[in-house]
Amino acid sequence: MKLNELRDNPGARGPRKRLGRGIGSGLGKTSGKGHKGAKARAGGVKPPYFEGGQMPLYRRLPKRGFTNIFRPDYVVVNLDRLQQAVDAGRIDAAQLVDAAAMMAAGLVSDPKDGIRLLGRGSLTTGLTIEVVGASASAVQAVEKAGGKVNVIGGAVAASE
Repeated sequence: MKLNELRDNPGARGPRKRLGRGIGSGLGKTSGKGHKGAKARAGGVKPPYFEGGQMPLYRRLPKRGFTNIFRPDYVVVNLDRLQQAVDAGRIDAAQLVDAAAMMAAGLVSDPKDGIRLLGRGSLTTGLTIEVVGASASAVQAVEKAGGKVNVIGGAVAASE
């Protein structure tokens, strides 16, 4: 194939529509827009949520609550994922397990406002874990396995 042989696919480009050029063209007079009304005029069509002047649904329904933009965004790590990382050799049980160690092990990619430890699964290795928050069941499971949880800046939750 040569550059001078390049062509569009058949039917990819058609002639432009010449609107309003007499009835013989098939697109004369109203140019395919029907008779009168807002849709026939320039400026287009009303948005799909427009209800003809009636109070629209999104304004009839009550608004509730708000989004607190200052709420901390914690990353959750469960005990079963920690144990998998220890079994795979990505976490050294003798070292302190903090946010940096969890990032290196691939448990979290971005610690955001801190890591929160939750108690799903079980832990068989004694680890010293440093996190911003931990559930009571997670702390209990870590201590049962012979480890320790250091909560920095936060508090241990009463229940999960």
